Amino acid sequence: MKTSATNRKLRVLLNEIKAGALIPRPEFQRRLVWTNEDKLKFLRTVLEGYPFPEIYIAAGTVDPDSGEGTEMLVDGQQRMTTLYQYFIGSDEIKLKDQFKLYNDLERDDKISFLEYEVVIRDLGQKTIEEIKEIFKRINSTKYSLNAMEIHNARFDGAFKHFAEEISQHSFFEINRIFTVTEVRRMSDVVFCLNVIVTILSTYFNRDDEIESFLLKYNDEFEFGDDLRTELVDTFSKIEKLGMSDKSRGWKKSDLFTLIVEIHRAIYKDKADLDIKKVGEQLEIFYSLVDARNYLENTIANNYRKATTAGTNDRGSRIERGKTIADIIRGKATYSRLPESMKM
Repeated sequence: MKTSATNRKLRVLLNEIKAGALIPRPEFQRRLVWTNEDKLKFLRTVLEGYPFPEIYIAAGTVDPDSGEGTEMLVDGQQRMTTLYQYFIGSDEIKLKDQFKLYNDLERDDKISFLEYEVVIRDLGQKTIEEIKEIFKRINSTKYSLNAMEIHNARFDGAFKHFAEEISQHSFFEINRIFTVTEVRRMSDVVFCLNVIVTILSTYFNRDDEIESFLLKYNDEFEFGDDLRTELVDTFSKIEKLGMSDKSRGWKKSDLFTLIVEIHRAIYKDKADLDIKKVGEQLEIFYSLVDARNYLENTIANNYRKATTAGTNDRGSRIERGKTIADIIRGKATYSRLPESMKM
């Protein structure tokens, strides 16, 4: 595949975007999300005259009557969008007094900005399928990633960093919640994101709501300080429950529910919990769920099903949450099992 590399003045690219001749967001591109700080760092690069890596374009549609055509920005979306936002004075970029508005620049500085040369790799006329494949190859390292690793490649803002911080709390390491492989593949961060989003909203289906929160709180997560304190206290309360090392309460789906419901009871319902009694009741209930004839208890049976099939489905999360909430609040009590009934 032959391609050509040329330089194009930034003013030409900006005016092409303005006129709709250069399409910065083709439908096949991921909606990569830069924080405001990312934008400012990149803007500083350009304003100080330093180069940045080449961008890829390809021929788009052509009007055979007028002879006018479009080009697609195959790779370089965020860079060109940031420069265009600065050029038009968009409120989607906040300069924080670090830079002058483009309109406030001295004439010579405006010219320097507009005359900045961008390296363009022109792919020429390609079919949309070929362009998609090229985009895939350019970003090939992202295509074997799991969902969280893709989120990690897309988001580098406040909400993600908060979840990472929580996932590194000693609570998870001491209680051996995640394997080394799970940590390497960021499963611990996904777990904490699910916990945090659920606390901030309600039970949802799988990881469906995570991206919207990563986007909403990408620049700033104003609830971080309070939620950090609440979660650390919740972790402490769970450790004081006195669950045995082998308790199913330490399994990820069960622990997820326990964190959410303990937090909800204390900080939303303002319940005064007898932690020792709650711990005793949870251990009895978990034993009932694991018992050979757990099927005789409808609640335990339904709870077990909600931890073995579709564990991340909203319905299963709600089922587990209601059951654990009733135990925590003393609405449901259980008698200790005889040894013959235990697994």
